[in-house]
Amino acid sequence: MSATTADWLTLDADPKTPGGQRDKRGGSRKWGSPFTYFVALLFIGVCVAPVLYIVLGGFRTNSHITTHPAALPDPWVLGNYEAVLTSRTFWGEFANSVIVALVSTVGIVAFGLMVSFVIARYDFKLKGAMYSLFAAGLMFPMVIAITPLYIIVKNIGLVDNLFGVIVPQIAFGLPTTVIILVPFLKAIPREIEEAAAIDGTSRLGFFFRMVIPLSLPGVVTVGILAFIGSWNNYVLPLYVLNSDANYTLPLGVQAFSSQYSSDTAKVLAFTSLAMLPALVFFSVFERRIVGGLTGAVKG
Repeated sequence: MSATTADWLTLDADPKTPGGQRDKRGGSRKWGSPFTYFVALLFIGVCVAPVLYIVLGGFRTNSHITTHPAALPDPWVLGNYEAVLTSRTFWGEFANSVIVALVSTVGIVAFGLMVSFVIARYDFKLKGAMYSLFAAGLMFPMVIAITPLYIIVKNIGLVDNLFGVIVPQIAFGLPTTVIILVPFLKAIPREIEEAAAIDGTSRLGFFFRMVIPLSLPGVVTVGILAFIGSWNNYVLPLYVLNSDANYTLPLGVQAFSSQYSSDTAKVLAFTSLAMLPALVFFSVFERRIVGGLTGAVKG
């Protein structure tokens, strides 16, 4: 072995770390204790195991689930998923969930961004009280106000209407949106706004041309959270929607489970397909959520 090769091996190897692992800054990488990894894997297993059981259960037969509850599918049965995917009921409920989730998300992001812009960039009386009001809204979940909320929805004639779900979801989604977006909008330098004003840009033009692009990480974060929360909402549709034609997927899972209570495998297939869009959506944009929340904390 040449001296040059030996020198390189000496530089790469680190006796304090197994395998000479080094981080990007040139220092040794700390792997942490095995107990930390064990606890992390344990939590991951607790979260992932029920989802895997539901998904794999849709590929099994009812007899196999009864005799071997924790076994893998043997044989793999595709008929349960095929029956759900060819059902008009499933796709109707899927369409209702998409409409409710998209309209609610657009409303939450649009109204939340406008309110956050006013609170973050302008000084006026009761500004602190307005921000405190939205912060207090985080302490009152929809479940607590469901009875008076239903009375209001009934009085305005939105019972058994998708907008009877959309409007309250927008209202209850605004506190989280405002709390996340205000730090983003405050972090925009005043010099940019002054330069835009000198160039003749109006306040509305500054909002659309500068504020929205600069606060895009926060906007994406609140949009993702609003979509997932709307997609998984169960209590409000349960109170507001009465007819099967207006059911969203969470209500559809309950109705399907009651109708096919003896067909466990098909119920598991329906449940896994109902939760799949939100799960995929969250997995794809997970880094966006973390980055947006980190930026809000820094701001």
